[in-house]
Amino acid sequence: MNADTVITGMGLLAPTGLGHDEHWKNVLSGASAIGPVTRFDAERYPSRLAGEVTDFVPEEHLPSRLLPQTDHMTRMALVASDWAFADAEFDPALLPEYGVGVVTAASAGGFEFGHRELQNLWGRGPEYVSAYQSFAWFYAVNTGQVSIRHGLRGPAGALVTEQAGGLDALGEARRQLRRGQPMVLTGAVDGSPCPWGWVAQLSTARMSRESDPALAYRPFDAEAAGYVPGEGGALLVLESEEAARARGARRRYGRMAGYAATFDPPPGSGRPANLARAVRAALDDAELRPEEIDVVFADASGTPEEDAVEADALRSLFGPHGVPVTAPKTMTGRLSAGGPAVDVATALLALREGVIPPTVHVSRPLPDHTLDLVTTPRRARLATALILARGHGGFNSALVVTGPR
Repeated sequence: MNADTVITGMGLLAPTGLGHDEHWKNVLSGASAIGPVTRFDAERYPSRLAGEVTDFVPEEHLPSRLLPQTDHMTRMALVASDWAFADAEFDPALLPEYGVGVVTAASAGGFEFGHRELQNLWGRGPEYVSAYQSFAWFYAVNTGQVSIRHGLRGPAGALVTEQAGGLDALGEARRQLRRGQPMVLTGAVDGSPCPWGWVAQLSTARMSRESDPALAYRPFDAEAAGYVPGEGGALLVLESEEAARARGARRRYGRMAGYAATFDPPPGSGRPANLARAVRAALDDAELRPEEIDVVFADASGTPEEDAVEADALRSLFGPHGVPVTAPKTMTGRLSAGGPAVDVATALLALREGVIPPTVHVSRPLPDHTLDLVTTPRRARLATALILARGHGGFNSALVVTGPR
């Protein structure tokens, strides 16, 4: 088995909690964090619900000099990086100059920062536009700012594959480890709850227009009618087993055993979606058979057509009701690239604790999907988890993690 990549630290900020301990407690209790948008006045928009990180106060975690130059998303990413290294009990300064790399993903970038500066441009004039606008909006800004904050000069990258990016970043990080890099900080923190970002998501016609938080995001349900967006994500410390052992790392949440990505054919081509191919390739990479997967963390689009594609892929690989399937993101909304990174962290905690967290709000699962959908916490013997992510435009990614040995 490809067990050379270990996860030794995590920093998580999600609507369900600041830090992985709080997140795990709330997820196990089924505490949904979806509610009315508070970050801007959404009354004029057809979709008015979101999963917001409500308790995050940047001033409590970051120096004041960073606040004027960073978007809200980047501030969360910086704190996630701090927490991930602290959780790994690691000081980046202890490795050689190029010893730690950074690979993150984002769906767009600092849209809220950009929206504010556009308001300044059109409302007050160009002299009121911040010089930091030149990079604060950029999709690669989290990689850059995290690298600067911790003095990381190893291989760096930024991926843009929408929701799938949260897994693709980990796939690229593992490539760097296999090339000899001892450590990579990777994952995604994403989200843009501002008018500019909101309009961008509305253009996909996939957002739920339901006003009741308990009814808005119900993947695989007979009443599924779209998704609710959210913000947040997770950054993970990935190391080669050799490097982790050499520095005396005391914790291993698990191992990244397999990863693969595919791309769907153009709409209207008549050719099938390629999600199942991504899963097969990830299982082959992990040297595992379908029956060796203990739980699937679903992409859970929330739209009937895409839910059906995912259910068909799982049925073709595992058989009807062949594997427990869960979607804890029903408590947070879809966090763009940040969502799958949170799913990876949640899956690792599930393996550690031997509990499958629930999918909430789904009261009428479509029987045609033939899924063993976990809607209440379920105790189970868990050694392996499959995490799925699909990005708007045809991106498919699958990642397999195994528990610590």
